[in-house]
Amino acid sequence: MKILKSAVVAFSLAIAMGSFSTAAVAEAGRTSYKPVDAVKGVQERIAKAEAAIASKASNDEIASLIKQASDFSEEINANDKVARENSKSLKALKAGVTAAKAGNLQEAQDSLNKAKEIMATILKLI
Repeated sequence: MKILKSAVVAFSLAIAMGSFSTAAVAEAGRTSYKPVDAVKGVQERIAKAEAAIASKASNDEIASLIKQASDFSEEINANDKVARENSKSLKALKAGVTAAKAGNLQEAQDSLNKAKEIMATILKLI
């Protein structure tokens, strides 16, 4: 009888563990990118922000475009060296957002240039 109870408990535990799909529990709408694709996506967003600065767009629009690049850079996931460089680019992009909100477009452009250089370095590390 003890063996039967143990078997029933083990079977019910196995059924309970397998009944929850990891796809159903997973975060909705999350897309994972290859590191190279993620870096290129950040570079595209930086280029859009630079184009907005060149076309004299509003400060809020420029800050929003830089923020999009900053948010997308969180998708970069490769190794420790890449993570360290990515954190440097995040600091530069956040400084760019702050500068754009304050209306200092030259400082925002400098921050974007720095982030662009770091992204080129990240591409070499991947």
